[in-house]
Amino acid sequence: MATSIEITKATLRERVVVDVNVWMDDPEDHDFSPRAHMSEGTLHIQNAGQDEVSSTFDLEEEMLVAAERDRLIELRVKFGVHGMHGTLTHKTPLPRSGPNAKKLAESRWKTLLPLEFPPKSR
Repeated sequence: MATSIEITKATLRERVVVDVNVWMDDPEDHDFSPRAHMSEGTLHIQNAGQDEVSSTFDLEEEMLVAAERDRLIELRVKFGVHGMHGTLTHKTPLPRSGPNAKKLAESRWKTLLPLEFPPKSR
């Protein structure tokens, strides 16, 4: 399960593109099913089945118009695992020539995510 979700940025290209950092507890944990919905100009992203783990972002007017038009967003996810992708305590001064020049693998994926809007009142 995801322990935290952080929206780092949202941009407008052909559609709304949202970059998200997701932190997990275990590298073998593959239980992440993102859901997105809008409410009053704010984008909410959460993991399915986990109401307490979510993130919000206020969209600009142009992004809001594009999101309403397309009814989807492009979600670019960068996964991190607590204990593996933390802060290095002993950094090599020049990483290109040091014995520890390799970086840890980072899991990333992107997907088109349907966007739910609240029903309009008449």
